[in-house]
Amino acid sequence: MKYVRRAVGAAAIAGMMTTSLSGIASAAETIKVGILHSLSGTMAISETTLKDAMLMLIDEQNKKGGLLGKQLEAVVVDPASDWPLFAEKARELISVNGVDAVFGCWTSVSRKSVLPVFEELNSILFYPVQYEGEESQRNVFYTGAAPNQQAIPAVDYLMKEEGVERWVLAGTDYVYPRTTNKILEAYLKAKGVAAEDIMINYTPFGHSDWQTIVSDIKNFGSAGKKTAVVSTINGDANVPFYKELGNAGIKAEDIPVVAFSVGEEELAGLDTTPLVGHLAAWNYFQSADTDANAAFIDAWHAYTKDDKRVTNDPMEAHYIGFNMWVKAVEAAGTTDPDAVIDSLVGVSVPNLTGGYSAMMPNHHITKPVLIGEIQEDGQFETVFETSGLVPGDAWSDYLPDSADLISDWRAPMSCGNFNVKSGKCGGKGS
Repeated sequence: MKYVRRAVGAAAIAGMMTTSLSGIASAAETIKVGILHSLSGTMAISETTLKDAMLMLIDEQNKKGGLLGKQLEAVVVDPASDWPLFAEKARELISVNGVDAVFGCWTSVSRKSVLPVFEELNSILFYPVQYEGEESQRNVFYTGAAPNQQAIPAVDYLMKEEGVERWVLAGTDYVYPRTTNKILEAYLKAKGVAAEDIMINYTPFGHSDWQTIVSDIKNFGSAGKKTAVVSTINGDANVPFYKELGNAGIKAEDIPVVAFSVGEEELAGLDTTPLVGHLAAWNYFQSADTDANAAFIDAWHAYTKDDKRVTNDPMEAHYIGFNMWVKAVEAAGTTDPDAVIDSLVGVSVPNLTGGYSAMMPNHHITKPVLIGEIQEDGQFETVFETSGLVPGDAWSDYLPDSADLISDWRAPMSCGNFNVKSGKCGGKGS
């Protein structure tokens, strides 16, 4: 009986080892890609479509043969517009699911939440949304716009083309709007705008009662100077905000609104009739007339089986970031984070507006800047475009604490906030 028990025990152990080895082999058969976007909560209005876009890109890459001879496997989680949950889900993706890269986050507070996780576990995040700058992390690649690729050009356009003299800086109350408006306030004052001609207002996520604020904006714009609203309002609060603008009779020719977080996806849920003529600043619009964009839109409609599904700027940012990651992995011959991080700098891939976008040493990319006017069909007509690509600036020239900082993650500098005056690296890049 003793020998029978030993034999049975040995067989069981052998079986367990076989199962374990089988699991390891199975895990090694795919390259896992994490998708970290809110599918519920206040930001689902913007983020759900990015999850779908990533699934399409992964599907297309697999049809091309995958990557390094393996198929890609998407691992989707829902951080539910809960900022601390983003960090928990990021850790789950990296430590439990074993993903090789993560594409995700929308709000800056969600990105800030996950930064320590990506540093600690040495993984890679591609962040696809416009943000406030003042950051450059080794483990993060910023494929959305920095302020010099969106906010500053938008203000310049309103000054030069619309003759705007009074400014309402309206935002959701968190880090992106507050830092962006801090930069814009300094920029406007440097351009000679008086403090009394700048009105700043913040509202919480999901804010719905806009009557008083819109009334205040209307009153502020009645001083005899051309007034504009620069909007960093994020998420589903945009729906009642624009609705109240219409209710108050505020038209684009009276007080134009230029938005940094309203694109085709957000407009799809609105009656755009009273919004015609208002503006948005992005680096891509669905209406871009290029062969690459036409092919992307066709692929999107085929994948979603819905010809009414729109495309938008953060989707293009994921398109650029994903293709950069694929190219860097192929160049490195591995998904090892250190090798891929080094390979990503200098990678250049096609964008959807024409030309190529490149990853710079500060982990930001080159992008065109577009100003678009809202049309009745929910699309944008481009009214301004930069003559070339604009390199993303991690640190603002208009904030005293940032003006002397640069970022370069290549050796030997390998620093996200190097002070050119002191000749010293400040440590972490934020």
